[in-house]
Amino acid sequence: MTDRAFEIDHSAQPPHLGHAALVRAQHETLASPRRRYGILARILFFTLDTLYGRRRTLSKFKVLELVARVPYQSWEQVAYIAITHMHGRTDFARRIYDRVAESRAQQDNEQWHLLILEELIGRSGVTEARIKYYWIPQAIAFVYYQVSWLLFVVRPSWSHRLNADFEDHAEHEYMTLVAEHPEWENEPFESSFAGDYGAFASLADLFRQIGHDERVHRQSSEAAMTRPRFL
Repeated sequence: MTDRAFEIDHSAQPPHLGHAALVRAQHETLASPRRRYGILARILFFTLDTLYGRRRTLSKFKVLELVARVPYQSWEQVAYIAITHMHGRTDFARRIYDRVAESRAQQDNEQWHLLILEELIGRSGVTEARIKYYWIPQAIAFVYYQVSWLLFVVRPSWSHRLNADFEDHAEHEYMTLVAEHPEWENEPFESSFAGDYGAFASLADLFRQIGHDERVHRQSSEAAMTRPRFL
């Protein structure tokens, strides 16, 4: 008998695309307008640009990924608390748990992005100041967690809207990053995490895939904005 609590929800994972589909996805993103970002998202993006500059660097994207996991962690915590109060309402508890599994899968996907970026930065020999690239991002993530948690408790659609803004920004930034580095088309992607996240012929395709992952996360949050709480 299989214990569903230990199953991985692969359906919540973004699809792994081939080269042609990844190039097409990049063109679609770059040709599409960005979302009309809310005030909280704009404050966050302004803060990141002020602290880390407007230039797109792997170190700045690492900070982005540190923050990207936060909403999914906050939603997971709220959902677990809700499950403990579902006495005798097993169907509703089951739906909440399915939402937990989806948030966990998205959080894990963002974690792979972070690990791969850390690996690439380490191999590049770039030295990062610990205060700027560890402690400050942790402080930003802490504040973002509290905001995401509070918005979700008050009105889930507000928290999902903020995350949709964040993921849309990340999608466009990753696809633009690839366009800025044509040399990556001929640079192979080698990683100790390739067996977990996926193998790609080039660094360009790796970052196109990450950008597409962010699109899938954005679409998930947009869909959740119109869904009743925990459904």
